[in-house]
Amino acid sequence: MARCIFHIDLDAFFVSVEQALNPELKGKPVIVGGDPERRGVVASASYEARPFGIHAGMPLSKARRLCPQAILIRANFSRYRDASSRFMKILADFSPDIEPLGFDEAYLDVTGCEEPYGSPHQLARAIKERINKELKITASVGIGTCKVVAKIASALCKPDGLLEIAPGKEQAFLNPLPVSRLPGVGEKTEQSLKEMGITTIGELASLPLDTITRRFGAIGAVIHSYARGIDDREVEAPGEAKSISQQLTFARDTLDRNFLESNLHNLCQEVCQELRSQHKRAKCVAIRLRYADFKTITRQITLQEASDVTQVIFATAQQLL
Repeated sequence: MARCIFHIDLDAFFVSVEQALNPELKGKPVIVGGDPERRGVVASASYEARPFGIHAGMPLSKARRLCPQAILIRANFSRYRDASSRFMKILADFSPDIEPLGFDEAYLDVTGCEEPYGSPHQLARAIKERINKELKITASVGIGTCKVVAKIASALCKPDGLLEIAPGKEQAFLNPLPVSRLPGVGEKTEQSLKEMGITTIGELASLPLDTITRRFGAIGAVIHSYARGIDDREVEAPGEAKSISQQLTFARDTLDRNFLESNLHNLCQEVCQELRSQHKRAKCVAIRLRYADFKTITRQITLQEASDVTQVIFATAQQLL
């Protein structure tokens, strides 16, 4: 029996939660984000705001210039956590095999669970109806025989969509799509593939495997399999967190070394307190720095001995800075 995997994605989640609480916001350009006076960024934008070029991660100052009439709402994560918890409980009523991906999306393995509903399509409709009835939020669902196909399908049918890719039809579905649709193909990989004359998933799938692995190594083998609709990953509950981090956005740009190191020390203190509270030690230390033009760089180093000592972690972070 072929597997039946759903990818369920709540549409414009943060905005949708706010619209469910205040129906007057529906049909209007709405932005959820941080404080526009303190370098906040867009966390979520309604579909009415997106034609203006607004997207998640954009500085709020730019979003307001692009769409002055947009309604700006400060993010309230306690609301979103509550809605996410209710979302996952709904999914658990349909299958025990759930793999959450953040607040607003999840994989669901429904193999064998679809029989009472007649078909996977009808089961997906039942899930969408429950979500809409109980959360007042729409969801998009992709159905496939594996994770990668289900995820691409849900992205293509947003908002409030349902797209089922029947077993055996994966290649025909994927072939005409741009390679950027594949998980694991970021901007750099897409550009490298373009230099090889590869722009569609079908073109990638038709290349010999050794051609891809010579250029991209292990990740090349993965994206080559994905391009052929092959993805053996199981739907699994999330494991234990493998990293602990803290971050900070400054109100103003700065190159003041003393100021940066002082804040870095505070972040290291918070991380180490969390490490000690969980009785853990860190082996790898990394810092991520974002410039005024939003260029972001990451540097990391592996310690000779794992540590939860603030001064050890800070000295390493200082070196990376």
